[in-house]
Order: sequence, then C-alpha cells, then structure tokens
Amino acid sequence: MGGFEVRGARPAERTAIDALHEREWGGPYVIAHDTRYDLRTLPTLVAVDGETVVGALAYRVDEGGLEVVSLVASQPGGGVGTALLAAATSTAAAAGLARVWLITSNDNLRALRFYQRRGMRLVDVDRGAVDRARLLKPEIPLVGEDGIPLHDELVLERSTVAEG
Repeated sequence: MGGFEVRGARPAERTAIDALHEREWGGPYVIAHDTRYDLRTLPTLVAVDGETVVGALAYRVDEGGLEVVSLVASQPGGGVGTALLAAATSTAAAAGLARVWLITSNDNLRALRFYQRRGMRLVDVDRGAVDRARLLKPEIPLVGEDGIPLHDELVLERSTVAEG
C-alpha cells in the first residue's frame, strides 16, 4: 500500500464508505459525547487506491476545531490512517481552526497508540460516557478489546499550529 490518493469523497464512493463503516461500527451511526452521528451526513475524506476506497475519515467542525468522528482503513498499517489524519489536520489549518480532536473508548489501546504517535495528546476523560452511549446504541458491548470493560471516552487533540 502507499500508492493511494487522499481527497474529498465523491457520491459514487458512498457504498464503499458505508461498507467500511458497517465493518468497523456495525452501521452508519456512532455515538460520541452523548450525540448520535450519522456518518453518511458528515463531510468525508477518502483514501483511494485506483478506484478502490481503502480508508475514510468523517468529520465535523465545531467551535474552534475539527472533530474526527470516524477514521477507518481497510487494512491497518499501510499508512492510510496516517495520511487521512494529516489531511484532516491540513483541512482544519486551512479553515483557520486551532485544533483537531477526537474521542476513542478506554479499551481502544491500538487507537491510543496510533493517535499519540501522530502528535495527539490526551486532554480529557469522560467517565461513564460509553455507558450512557448504550442508551442510544444498545449493541455497544460491555467488554471491548483485550477483555477491557468498556465505560469511558478519552478525548485526544493536537494543535494545527506548528509549535516551535
């Protein structure tokens, strides 16, 4: 992998993007900070290899930042997630937004490692947020990756301004 292009999603790619979300999240809906998001309605960046969508990053803009709502790659470790996150950071900076931020769950050690290696820092813990999310999406499991009980949301962010 590595011969892919990152750009805004095109309408014809919706089915492929939806398939990635189905595999990763069980459908087009995710719950974050007590809000249910329909990924089909959010601006989306894609990584494409030829005609094949190999990754997608759905985001929204809030007061002062760009929130990464979903980041999925068809195969981890190929640079797709890194390229999509870099594109989101560039998108935020070009729009004059000060930060890129996101939420992951307390069990997602792979994501914590991935995001921290790319300059993101843990800035908050919302205790019980996943427990509350189950009220909106009951299929969220009680136990997550590596047998870790799933309860909390972790907030990570990075500045879009070069620090020096």
